[in-house]
Amino acid sequence: MKKYLGIEIGGTKLQIVSGNEDAQIDHRFSYSVNPLAGAEGIRRQIAEALNSWKDQQLDGIGVGFGGPVNRHNGTIWKSYHISGWSGFAIADWLAELSHVQVTIENDANAAAIGEALYGAGKNEHIVFYITLGSGVGGGLVIDKKLYHGVLPGEAEFGHIRLDKTGRIIQSSCAGWAVNEKIKKSAIDFPDSELALLAKDVLGAEAKILLQALQRDDIHAKQIFEETIDDLAFGISHVVHLFHPDVIVLGGGLSLIGEPLRAAVSERLINYLMDAFQPGPVIRLSALKEDAVTVGALALARQIFNS
Repeated sequence: MKKYLGIEIGGTKLQIVSGNEDAQIDHRFSYSVNPLAGAEGIRRQIAEALNSWKDQQLDGIGVGFGGPVNRHNGTIWKSYHISGWSGFAIADWLAELSHVQVTIENDANAAAIGEALYGAGKNEHIVFYITLGSGVGGGLVIDKKLYHGVLPGEAEFGHIRLDKTGRIIQSSCAGWAVNEKIKKSAIDFPDSELALLAKDVLGAEAKILLQALQRDDIHAKQIFEETIDDLAFGISHVVHLFHPDVIVLGGGLSLIGEPLRAAVSERLINYLMDAFQPGPVIRLSALKEDAVTVGALALARQIFNS
């Protein structure tokens, strides 16, 4: 039985898992990322975790990185969250530590292939994955293969313009953007349910949005509607260009669950030309917080089989 490692490197978390040829995870390490320690701090955590597999035969490593990468030479273009990554040859570094081949994709692409092979899109022809996390990303999979543009371009869904002022999807729909909306609302309406809930979750205010919605907080509803509307408008461009069978919503904000999925599906119709209505099926991520690592395991397996 082959054994692979899958690594997810984000702006707030680091996950390292081992798994088999079917991307079934059998062991994991999870770390919180300290931004002040920079990329060097994350590399120390990775090296520490790799010691757990030093006496085992590994057959490949896949990496999903939270930022643009050069998949051809295994280097990182940039992290927009953690300093010290720009230009780093992470594939060579990991290969030296592990003595196996390494492949790298951005985290949205890794999650997209994970969902297309093992998750919410496993029975579909064209799968578009959207991650609503600390940033907003996208990945396109056609017939179980990732679509790649000319370097360094990928399916950068989060940077689609919402208007001519330069406002982008990420500035409205990312977790940090929703946090900022909630913080402002809490200042403007300090006695609201939303403000009271937000007091206990500084820095992760988006996590309480569902609770506030369930309490019928009018300010939470306003933030939710605004965010959903921008997200649906952005998705309409994906539909008009690629006509996917399914759009999969993942990342932290997707944990709002069915209310988010249903609202996006309903609102999307307003932005599609008549011939394309009602639009593709929209599903929540089936792999959830394991989407990137499962995808990274799948990428590692592809190296071995290539």
